[in-house]
Amino acid sequence: MRHDMRAIVVMGVAGCGKSTVAGAVCERTGARLIEGDVFHPASNVAKMAAGMPLTDADRQGWLEQLAGELAAAWAANERVVLTCSALKQRYRDTLRAAVPRLGFVYLSLSPEAATARVGSRQGHFMPATLVESQFRDLEPPIGEPDVLVVDATDALPRIAEDVDAWWRN
Repeated sequence: MRHDMRAIVVMGVAGCGKSTVAGAVCERTGARLIEGDVFHPASNVAKMAAGMPLTDADRQGWLEQLAGELAAAWAANERVVLTCSALKQRYRDTLRAAVPRLGFVYLSLSPEAATARVGSRQGHFMPATLVESQFRDLEPPIGEPDVLVVDATDALPRIAEDVDAWWRN
């Protein structure tokens, strides 16, 4: 495990597999999972459930809270994996400001695959109609520091292994 990178964010659009991948990475590494979705205020969840995309203003307090969670984990010397869409560079920069050497695992997925995945999942507040807005907001983290780009359609064991190897080396 990189000693100077104790926290990573598994990011991408809805349906890319953030929670699944983060859980698998935590199993392999012993890191603690911080599920970003549980920190959304009720107003954000209601807005998304109604099919309305979040604005930058809607996301700001949520991102600040996630940054606080990262900072607390860093202060406690914990290794953590945060799930967060982190669609725009300024969102990622808010998170980066919380801890030194924050890594990002970008789960890349086509709009068609994301829509199919979101449409088939049960019990989640995010409807498939919002996938298009996620891609409109997406600023892929290509060229940013400490980023691993992963094909979200790869098999889960392979993704977890690749993330683990990248994080350690």
